Amino acid sequence: MHGTLGPAAVQIDPAILYFGTPVVLIGSTNDDDSHNLAPMSSAWWVGWRCMLGLARNSKTTENMIRTGECALNLPSANLVGAVDRLARTTGSNPVPPGKLYRGYRHEKDKFELSSLTALASETIRAPRVAECPVQMEAKVAHVREMAQDDAAWGGNLTAIEVRITRVHAHPDIMMDGSSNRIDPDKWRPLIMSFQEFYALTPQRLQRSELGQIPEAMYRPPGWQPAR
Repeated sequence: MHGTLGPAAVQIDPAILYFGTPVVLIGSTNDDDSHNLAPMSSAWWVGWRCMLGLARNSKTTENMIRTGECALNLPSANLVGAVDRLARTTGSNPVPPGKLYRGYRHEKDKFELSSLTALASETIRAPRVAECPVQMEAKVAHVREMAQDDAAWGGNLTAIEVRITRVHAHPDIMMDGSSNRIDPDKWRPLIMSFQEFYALTPQRLQRSELGQIPEAMYRPPGWQPAR
């Protein structure tokens, strides 16, 4: 019986709980109208809404709160080198003490550094990333300070809800015969798990019961994309 259940779990105290989520390159606009680009992986979606967990002293957080918008670009696994070139860089000058402690440096032009291409958005001013197979334009809906009851983390973390205003996708990840569905067999997002990069396996593990529900059935009655 013990072999079936696996070894008994033991209590641990990990410093982070990044169990594995897609990498997001957030495009935002600096106060001098230049572009900022920052990788993060604390993001999740429900419908056309997204929750982003960000450091309160991040340049991206500052830009999003000031401008009320951002672009969420999802890199594929083959863009891992470009994403990694942005690691330990910040648009903030001077570099915040916490980031300086972790070896971050200020970089003004993140697009040049990463060799990625800024692309104009349609409903916002923040830049999309041309090389990313999925690009979402978004506007800030709510900002909530996190961990206010925690003496160590209070004032350092922010949860930002954004509403997606437009979605762009490369044709080569679209499902055959559909103009609105991304094919999960073609889409290979870059995943970060405990600070390391991973990719999805080349094929699905097994048939999914939820996958039998037509995707269109998730749209609420009378729903229209946010603009």
